[in-house]
Amino acid sequence: MSSTHYIKVSAVDRAVNNAIGWLARRGVSLLGTAELSVRGRKSGEWRRLPVNPLPYEGGPYLISARGHSEWVRNMRAAGGGRLQVGRRVQEFTAVELPDEEKPVILRTYLKKWGWEVGRFFGDVNADSSDEELLAAAPKHPVFRITVKK
Repeated sequence: MSSTHYIKVSAVDRAVNNAIGWLARRGVSLLGTAELSVRGRKSGEWRRLPVNPLPYEGGPYLISARGHSEWVRNMRAAGGGRLQVGRRVQEFTAVELPDEEKPVILRTYLKKWGWEVGRFFGDVNADSSDEELLAAAPKHPVFRITVKK
């Protein structure tokens, strides 16, 4: 989990993310998107961005397609955050998965969201072998979240 792999957000991606986050805060979830809020590890302020939570056995899961981003570093420090769609806010705790547990989650994520995030995975896709997904795993942090009741 010491990888420094990260793909920066382009101006177009930032504009799209802002629009999707705005919609999620108003109750419009595009194919399951939600707005993630996690406390900044330095500032303590809430940082927000849209995410694609993946419902899967033992999950849901949050996957960082872009790599070891600020939200990933903040999640590691905070150990949890909030997901919001409209007025529905779910607080959760998060546990980062070790690389050897990621291939099945990455494959499922790419099956559902590959059309949107596939460009961040290079040659790896939902049809890649377990070995190829395992080789890509260090570049893509995965968190299993548990919603607080």
